[in-house]
Amino acid sequence: MNPALWPLALYAALAVLVAAGMLGVSALLGQRHMERGTGTPYESGIVSARRSESGFNVRYYLVAMLFLIFDVESVFIFAWAVALREAGWPGFAAIAWFNLVLLAMLAYLWRSGAFAWSDRVPGRYPRPPARRPAEDRR
Repeated sequence: MNPALWPLALYAALAVLVAAGMLGVSALLGQRHMERGTGTPYESGIVSARRSESGFNVRYYLVAMLFLIFDVESVFIFAWAVALREAGWPGFAAIAWFNLVLLAMLAYLWRSGAFAWSDRVPGRYPRPPARRPAEDRR
């Protein structure tokens, strides 16, 4: 092992040891009870108005995930822009390739309908089956 890396190894070992210690102590000293209200969602003392399974529409989470993905990628691009002179042409080629992959991913998501807010994207999402009149459903 490189002598310059032993502080990093010691730090990683201590981090794992502290995390394992906190989990172990909480398992030993934690409360173990299962009462009627233990599994119900707590909303600041107010009785829940709806079931916990009926959350937000999944499209809200999709938009949040896409935002995070593209936001993190913009941080990489900013870091490259700060080190532009030191990176030189190889760095420029690397960020150009990164941007091409990013644009390809954006085109794929757009084409697959990931940015569509409704289910009516032509050719991508099947429409629900048409309901028959009540007299035909015998």
